[in-house]
Amino acid sequence: MADDTQAGAEAMSPGPEYELLKPFLGTFRAEVQLWIGPGDPMVSTGTMTNEMVLDGRYVRQDYVGDATEGPFPNFAGYGFWGYNRLAGQFEGFWIDNASTMMQLETGAVDEAGKLWTMTSEMVHPEGGTVAKRTVITLKDDDHHSMESFFTREGQELKAMEIQYSRSGS
Repeated sequence: MADDTQAGAEAMSPGPEYELLKPFLGTFRAEVQLWIGPGDPMVSTGTMTNEMVLDGRYVRQDYVGDATEGPFPNFAGYGFWGYNRLAGQFEGFWIDNASTMMQLETGAVDEAGKLWTMTSEMVHPEGGTVAKRTVITLKDDDHHSMESFFTREGQELKAMEIQYSRSGS
């Protein structure tokens, strides 16, 4: 029984995977490109602040968009990102004021610890489901990017790209 208790405690504690998330901590300026349909993307900017919470178990994300014209004039969102040691995968959760859905993604990082690929499935506004693939690339401690792709009816399209630069860098 003691072995089970120790193994459970270890699985519930942050492990070495959490070191990979440390470069994302801090405040970053964001440049967002969003493709809603054919043509040029909508472009906006904002600030993402990431901090470790709950005894180092999760990265909490707080995004505030700069005021802008268009369909999302006061965009804001919250997320959590961490590593589920029991499932052996990274997990991310996101909500924002542009929808009513709660988005959950799961995935893995490459051996170099620089490229995360996260996947999920969500309901499409026109009915049915759409597959989502998010690629997060750590360029260095001050820069990273996130690209999101949607696949529907066998065709994958880029929907969003965000370039993050640490504030003050």
